[in-house]
This record gives sequence, C-alpha cells and structure tokens, in this order.
Amino acid sequence: MEKRFIYADNAATTCVSDKVLKAMIPYFTTAYGNPSSIYKLGRDAQRDVEAARAKVAKAIGADPNEIFFTSCGSESDNWAIKGTAERLAKKGKKHIITSVFEHHAVLHTTQYLEKQGFEVTYIPVDEKGLINPEDIRNAIREDTALVSIMYANNEIGTIQPIDEIAKICKEKKVIFHTDAVQAVGHVEINVHEQGIDMLSLSGHKIHAQKGIGALYVRKGIVLPNLIHGGGQERNKRAGTENVPAIVGLGVAIEEAVKNISEKAEIITPRRNKLIDGILKLPYTRLNGDRDKRLPGNLNISIEGIEGESLLLMLDMNGICASSGSACTSGSLDPSHVLLSIGLKHEVAHGSLRLSIDENVSDEDVDYILDVIPKVVERLRSMSPVWEKMMKGEKYE
Repeated sequence: MEKRFIYADNAATTCVSDKVLKAMIPYFTTAYGNPSSIYKLGRDAQRDVEAARAKVAKAIGADPNEIFFTSCGSESDNWAIKGTAERLAKKGKKHIITSVFEHHAVLHTTQYLEKQGFEVTYIPVDEKGLINPEDIRNAIREDTALVSIMYANNEIGTIQPIDEIAKICKEKKVIFHTDAVQAVGHVEINVHEQGIDMLSLSGHKIHAQKGIGALYVRKGIVLPNLIHGGGQERNKRAGTENVPAIVGLGVAIEEAVKNISEKAEIITPRRNKLIDGILKLPYTRLNGDRDKRLPGNLNISIEGIEGESLLLMLDMNGICASSGSACTSGSLDPSHVLLSIGLKHEVAHGSLRLSIDENVSDEDVDYILDVIPKVVERLRSMSPVWEKMMKGEKYE
C-alpha cells in the first residue's frame, strides 16, 4: 500500500482552517487598529472583538458579557480555579474538589493551591475513566469553594456526567467549573441549561490559531483580576487584545458547532472501525468507555511495546499519532490518566491515541489498519518484554 500522510492527532492541535485564516488576514494588514483607540480604525476593531465574543457565547449557550478572552485553555483553567480560591478563601472556603485524571493545567494548579494552604479532594475514576457523581456529592463540605471536573478527557476521550455533577453542585451551592477544551465543537453544550458556572475552551483544538482561548463565567460570579494594567476584558485582563486571534476564534467556534451530530455520524463509524481493527491484535485493550467518549477519540494499550517507538515508526509511515497528552510527550513517566484507570506501568507505556476528524477518510482508516499490525509485529519481535510475555515469565 502506498505511503500517505494522515494527521490523526487532532486532540493535540488542529490546523487553522482556510475560512479562519481568511477572516484573520485583514487584522494583520488593513484592519490593525487598537480596540482601545477612539478613532474609526480602533472602533472597528472593538466592534469585531465584540462580534467574536457574541459568537463564542452563542456556541455554548452563554451571554456575551459572560465571555472573557484568554491566551489558551490552561490560562482559563488557572484563572477560574485560582480566582475562585482567592475570592472564597476570604470567606473561609479553602476546600477544592477535582478528579485524579484532569489535565495538568488543573492538577498543577490545585497542587500549587495545596502549598498555599488549601485542601484538595481528588475524586477517583472507574476502570472506564468515568466519575460517579455521588462521589462528588459525598466530597462536598461546608468549606468547599469549587468543583472542577473536565468535560471530556484529553487522552482517553471519556465524556463525564457533567449535567449530574452540575446539578449536585447547584444543590450544594458550590461553584462548578469544567475544562471543556476537548469537548467544545464535538458535543452539544449549553452552559445555562446544564447549570455550568465556569467553562474553559481553547481555539487551537477547533481550527483556530494557537494562543487564543476563552473563559465563560456565569453572571454573578466575580473573579479577581488576572492581569493588572489596563481596562481590557471589562477590567479583568489587561493587555491589548489579540484581535486577529479573537476574530479567528469566533469564526472557528461558529463553524465547529455547526452540525455536530452530522459530523459525529461520519466520524464515529470510522473511529469504531479503527478500534475493532486494532483490538484484533493480541494483548490489546481499549482505554475509556466504548460509547461515552468523544466521536474521534480512541486510546488503545498495546502490550509488549514502547509507545514512543510506536509513534516514531508510525511517523515513518506518514501517520501522526500520540501516546497521550501532547503536554507531557517529553516525559518518560507513564500517563497519569492511564494509571488512574488501573493500568500497570508497563501497559500504560504502550498506549496509542488516535484522534480523527471528518478529514480522515475511509481510505485513511484502511491505511492505518494496514500499517499498525506490521509496526506492532516488528516492535514486538525486538522487545525483550514481549519475549518474556510469550514465555510466560513475569516482567517488571
């Protein structure tokens, strides 16, 4: 089979779409005004920033004045968690609830807060990567300031019972934040109907550029300033607005939420074909729930190989994939997400994440399924771990 190029790592990042790029270009060349300036060039830029804000709000069922532009999902997570902690600590609420397999933008933030005297409860997940909402209910205390649970996991694609968790938080009068960086544009979200208080999103996961994100903050919740120095973002985040990126995000999210169900009908069968095809290999397992997962995500552990070697050989065959989160790709430690669902270290090391969109065709799927067994067979033939497994010997 002829070698081809297939990008199957959309959970790491996406290309800027032609429509987004076309919308951005004028703001680099002719429409370059500072939105804080009072002349027409500046007023036009401010108008277009607010138009983009309205698009982001509409995409998630929010009001425009509830949307704050940030540089990325990690910044949004930090602002939501640290800001809430700072504000409510003054009222004696210094307890935070999150899960064991959040993105590091959340986990490292809560770990930082622990060093500042906050107490954090880390809710476990089951073997499929799902949270039991009752565990959230049981963990909430009188001094709980915030619950932060991701909408969909970045590595194994598991979609959490967000509506149930939000309902519990509302009953208990606790603020609920969700990192929806992986979910926006792939599942239907309406923050008002679902009872979500704060939500983080990122542009580069939905064909906008890197370096732009947003934080939804429900009306009535007041966060401390993130950056001091100017009156941008309603005096909460100083700094001249990144107008091209903001406009691009508006276009990207508008496109992303169009026909979500129709796109899922195209992507899901291809994802399932990949899952079924790879699971035909011996000593493999699907990580995450089979059905409660993002349409384009599959994460499979392949025993007897190292994930890094697998990725390099797939790359040699024109396939871009991942063994976990792009943010930790430089680490030799196994994924905390895979360990949290009960995988042993040696099994977690051999994980493969493919994240496809509608641009990955049926022919591309066939090519991937032709390449992977050959690559796995070659790697296993060179692996002392695999040799021990075949002999029935214990390996560490």
